[in-house]
Amino acid sequence: MKGSPQNAPPRLYGDLAWLWPIISSVEDYSKEAEFFARTIQEESQVPVSTLLDIGCGGGHLDNYLKKHFQITAADISEPMLELARMLNPEVVYLTGDMCTMRLGQLFDTVIIHDAINYMLNPADLKAAFQTAFEHLRPGGVFLTFVEVMTRSFQQNKTFVTSRSRGDTEVVFIENYYDPDPHDTTYEGTYVYLIRQKGHLSVETDRHLGGVFPLETWRSLLKQVGFVVKQREWKHSEFVEGKVLPLLVCTKPGENAAY
Repeated sequence: MKGSPQNAPPRLYGDLAWLWPIISSVEDYSKEAEFFARTIQEESQVPVSTLLDIGCGGGHLDNYLKKHFQITAADISEPMLELARMLNPEVVYLTGDMCTMRLGQLFDTVIIHDAINYMLNPADLKAAFQTAFEHLRPGGVFLTFVEVMTRSFQQNKTFVTSRSRGDTEVVFIENYYDPDPHDTTYEGTYVYLIRQKGHLSVETDRHLGGVFPLETWRSLLKQVGFVVKQREWKHSEFVEGKVLPLLVCTKPGENAAY
């Protein structure tokens, strides 16, 4: 059994990236992509044709958003970008850190999907928001959502999913734990039971995520310069009753009208 050394980058974005299309099927992103596209069109104060996807991962969301927008996307993981390029050859994929990247270009809309969970402290979270702000056209909207919050964090929350593709079967176990509720991070421990032609291998992986009060998100977005509106996001694949805060953030400006 092979695992992640302490403080090593998550293996899912390195040597285990090949598992991503198996454990997170591209078809799973269809409904949320349509929801995001519809929200952008409803909330934007300018016509929308170009979109910047920051922290795009394997490009599964882009696979559906590209039907609505001309996409440029960035991620820090080269193995994930390789998957994204194969899936979406018409999308421009770039290597970039969401805290520091500057492309010298404005887009009609910007999104950060669940990669925002890897911001481990308020300074990094604010830096990611600043990146979105710097790349957004005045009147455009930036979308992100709050998946993990301080008040609703559940210790030892565990999920088990089973997926297969070809002769590969994967049982994917996720466990989330906060060893110090007084700081701003939590641990995600992943175990992959991989069977290829009946042969079993077990791999482990460690992820660190950021956990903040909802008001921290809203406050930092306002500090950067956004006007923040909160909507509820209910997904058909969420457990019954689960709703996530979707933050619709408008960049003010003189040209913010049709």
